[in-house]
Amino acid sequence: MADSNHEDASVSGPRFGTVNNSAMSFGANSRADTSNYFGGAAPSPEHQKLLTEVQALRDDLARLAATREIEVLDAELVTAEAELATTGQAPRPLLDRVRHALTAAGPIAASFASAVALGESLTALLPGS
Repeated sequence: MADSNHEDASVSGPRFGTVNNSAMSFGANSRADTSNYFGGAAPSPEHQKLLTEVQALRDDLARLAATREIEVLDAELVTAEAELATTGQAPRPLLDRVRHALTAAGPIAASFASAVALGESLTALLPGS
């Protein structure tokens, strides 16, 4: 085994040293997701579930042809994912924007189980709206 401070000439191909707080993805249509918590609170079970659903819907939307509504929804999902991953929470205005974008994307997005699950979570987190 090679010393980490010295190159091993018998090893070919890419070489990686230490990788921290990162995600890597290789190959066509691959995607890497990671969540890192830096000083913020870990998400509640409801917010962790929401984060998982946001990520699942983003994966599903990547298979669709882009429309304006899908692009807006994906942008809101990116914002929600970042907020949930860094703070463990999602403020009500953000959840309202995600719900509005999900509704505007209509039947195209609603055809995915991930969209239905996200809609149900949003309804639970946004009572009375």
